Amino acid sequence: MSIEKVRAYLAPLGVAERVREFDVSSATVELAAAALGVDGARIAKSMGFKVGDGAILVVTAGDQKVNSGKYKARFGVKAKMLTFDEAHTLVGHDPGGVCPFALPAGVAVYLDESLRRFPTVFPAAGSANSAIELTCEELERCSSNFTAWVDVCKPKEE
Repeated sequence: MSIEKVRAYLAPLGVAERVREFDVSSATVELAAAALGVDGARIAKSMGFKVGDGAILVVTAGDQKVNSGKYKARFGVKAKMLTFDEAHTLVGHDPGGVCPFALPAGVAVYLDESLRRFPTVFPAAGSANSAIELTCEELERCSSNFTAWVDVCKPKEE
């Protein structure tokens, strides 16, 4: 089970006990925000994209959308979201529970600048009914294969 894999990954980092499981789905930004009782913008949305034969994860604030021009300028390819099967196979987490933890070695994680406006954010923890509260510094430290902070979201006025 993916959430158990995430707990085991987070244990040596000292944050596994902060993983929360819910009796309701937290598979979307709206559902996660309701389950946690927080503004949806604070949900750290992990999106998987196809790059070559592999995948990358871009984690953004829950109220943001990836800007295709900024994405292409940063990664050199058109933004193409992973399918359910690709996420399962390449990332190891199913959509709804995709998170930047316990990932295969080749899956780079990029954190979007949109997250930095919050003292803490809530990424999923490997299942469609889980989350963990982390500071941005903790998110960077705990993310598998953290590569860089990026700015690939649309400006708020768009």
